[in-house]
Amino acid sequence: MTLVSARELVSAASAAGTGIGAFNVIHLETAEGLVRASALAQLPVILQISQNCAVYHGGLEPVALAALAIARNAETPVAVHLDHAERPELVDEAIALGFGSVMFDGGALPYDENVALTAEVVARAHEAGVYVEGELGEVGGKDGAHAPGVRTDPDEARAFVAATGVDALAVAVGSSHAMTERSASLDLDLIARLREALTVPLVLHGSSGVEDAVIAAAVRAGMTKINVSTHLNGFFTRAIREKLAADERLVDSRKYLAPARDALAEEAARMLRLFALAGADTVAG
Repeated sequence: MTLVSARELVSAASAAGTGIGAFNVIHLETAEGLVRASALAQLPVILQISQNCAVYHGGLEPVALAALAIARNAETPVAVHLDHAERPELVDEAIALGFGSVMFDGGALPYDENVALTAEVVARAHEAGVYVEGELGEVGGKDGAHAPGVRTDPDEARAFVAATGVDALAVAVGSSHAMTERSASLDLDLIARLREALTVPLVLHGSSGVEDAVIAAAVRAGMTKINVSTHLNGFFTRAIREKLAADERLVDSRKYLAPARDALAEEAARMLRLFALAGADTVAG
């Protein structure tokens, strides 16, 4: 297996009524751990590089080229996806670098501006054969994302997809980014209504704050692409803390990053199985 497009992975999961894991890359060790998770689970995975990650690395190219190289050498299908790009020029750069899919995030813009800018991005991306995810309804901080006013309306979502031509849609249904506790409550009825209203797959952002059983229920209700970052970062960071606490003289970073990479891989593999089995009404432990 080798590098594939998120189009292939998301479309297959949507047709099967299962979920596909989309996990954020922070640095090289994260990308390696996520590809290892895919091999452990024998399931495909989507590696996501966010605009914030690109800023951290001083630009998209260094981290993108590393992730693409790791994906090309994987033994299972791996896609590399641009996540939460708020600048159209970053989308253009990702396409030039070889990304098969991108997310343009105009969710914080007024509706008409979001439609216009997203449609422009989609037109350019589709010319290059690139799959595009859009966002409608703000998936922001904990308080805002749990307010009724930021839920995605099914009728508006249908109009948005028709006007922009996006291939997948991230929707606001109760989750929130960067949560360290898994306490978010999802509106499963709204997910079902969105799934009924749309012909494109639904994307759940902020899944780190959602318990396993609720994620599984969301997949059964109609969610397909499940984004996770903070939850996996916690496994990575706790492993580093444990390793350093056990040996205060340790200075070789490889000796604490390797177990952190392994810890992330094990949990990411478990989550891939959870998402894949959710459509069969089976929840991994």
